[in-house]
Amino acid sequence: MAEPDQPRPLPPDELGFERIVYEKDYPRATVTLNRPEMLNAFDFRMLRELARAFEDASWDDEIRVVVVTGTGRAFCVGADLRAWGEDLLGNSKEYWKWFGAFKDMHDRLREIGKPTVARVNGIAVGGGNELQMACDLAVMVDDAFIRHVGLEHGSVPAGGATQWLPIMIGDRRAREMILLCDEVPATQAAEWGLINRAVPAAELDAAVDEWVEKLARKLPETTRYAKQQLNWWRDVSWHETVGHARDWLALSMLGDEAQGAIRGFLDRTERGRGVPADGPSGV
Repeated sequence: MAEPDQPRPLPPDELGFERIVYEKDYPRATVTLNRPEMLNAFDFRMLRELARAFEDASWDDEIRVVVVTGTGRAFCVGADLRAWGEDLLGNSKEYWKWFGAFKDMHDRLREIGKPTVARVNGIAVGGGNELQMACDLAVMVDDAFIRHVGLEHGSVPAGGATQWLPIMIGDRRAREMILLCDEVPATQAAEWGLINRAVPAAELDAAVDEWVEKLARKLPETTRYAKQQLNWWRDVSWHETVGHARDWLALSMLGDEAQGAIRGFLDRTERGRGVPADGPSGV
């Protein structure tokens, strides 16, 4: 992954990405999570690549809108618990570093300085929902769902969900999602305001294109400041809690509860020889 000498954008093929696909088709940049065999679960390298792509897009004045999407049947299912089991269980220092990469990715996306659209092509679980919430607008295929499973997998969803769900859908619905871990169908997510629209898969790209065309016509610097003001509630809730969450979640990796839940998940996954329908979601 190329490191810049100055804040100048680069052609995507010079950035050396392996876990994502980064494309520029002015005035749009598209960032695609590209681990379909793992339902686009985050590993450390993917988090670093996402952060670098968002940084590059923020520097490119010809880019007016950034679209975030996934490859395959999932948008994103959060953290890769297989990697957690290998690297992070019982190792609070390494988890603290991993969460730092997750936080940096979110900060670069939220502070990108231009409109972002989540093209939610499939299920969004755990950190996948937090990723789409970090975008300004979201359109989702109507046969998918959103879910948080952290309370079953040994991870508090404090990488955006505990902070932003009460703002977006209200306190009671936020508690319903996080405490019950039930699936929220796309149409219900749209009714709640968790996404903007739920559309048939055949109409997904047309919906994104419509928004990109409208957003690209707006004044870029005025739009940037409007976005900064709109981010106020998200920023306050995020900055007041995420550092504490990083430390607590790191220490939780030393505990029996988190270790037992994650090892149980990994055992079930191994027996099933694949990724369960709700994905390997952590934060």
